[in-house]
Amino acid sequence: MNESFLVYHEPVFRPPSEANSVILQVTHGCKWNKCHFCEMYTSKTYSVKPLSTITKEITLLSGMHPNANRIFIGDGDLFTVDFSIILETLQLLRANFRKLNRISCYASARELNKFDKLQLVQLKEAGLDLLYIGLESGDNEVLSLINKGTSAEVQAEASLKAKSAGFKLSVMILNGIGGRKHTLNHAINSARLLNQIQPELLAMLVISFPYGFEHFKNRVKGDFEPLSQLEMLKEMRLILEHLELESTVFRSDHASNYLVFKGGLNRDKDKFINQLDHIIEHTIHVPKPHLNESRFL
Repeated sequence: MNESFLVYHEPVFRPPSEANSVILQVTHGCKWNKCHFCEMYTSKTYSVKPLSTITKEITLLSGMHPNANRIFIGDGDLFTVDFSIILETLQLLRANFRKLNRISCYASARELNKFDKLQLVQLKEAGLDLLYIGLESGDNEVLSLINKGTSAEVQAEASLKAKSAGFKLSVMILNGIGGRKHTLNHAINSARLLNQIQPELLAMLVISFPYGFEHFKNRVKGDFEPLSQLEMLKEMRLILEHLELESTVFRSDHASNYLVFKGGLNRDKDKFINQLDHIIEHTIHVPKPHLNESRFL
């Protein structure tokens, strides 16, 4: 088979921890594609590849990467695809990549809840291991503000159902996504949601404005006043203060983050809070984020 058959539909996104994974695009773009803060797939029209194309690409990729041990399935939410296609894709991956020890994908609470427990168990048994879920916030007003298309209650229900099926969850909370008006409720309710879910991995990123602040402000429902860097740190501290996690790996090391934290929660909770307190106490002036940032989340 000619390698030119495999053409990635750009842009291609994957979590930082999947930097060395083979990427298989089962979908192009994001079916929802309405979140006001997200510009990842705005240049794409959502579609699902035919199973015949997926099969050919798996054969090609396995020939190119015979020793691959990790596969990330893109683009956006895999659970927008029919159950039978996901199941057969997983079976093909396991049959073609003999050294695989992890298959992962993006997932949303909205689409996960369309699958019953038995279906999720079947997908887990077929080899899907890790789900990346962008919770963004545990506050319903913030979720409405950014047009997430779900609620904190639905996110908790879907996440717990996925965990009960055996999946590991890597979830993301977005620092500053509620702006100044919602910062308190965003912090406390996000911590409350995380305490319910008890995810295996937690990443905290920072809101950025890839097409400028005015572009973002025109998309949100209502007024939005961005937090300064100092206020971002205070919000982060408030989230950490209210977390009661048993054995979650915590990362705050994305390019968008102002501070890098890596550790376990609750093991390193007090250490992180003490570091934040020291920085907040000794910060005289931290300017507001540049409102024309070009960083993508």
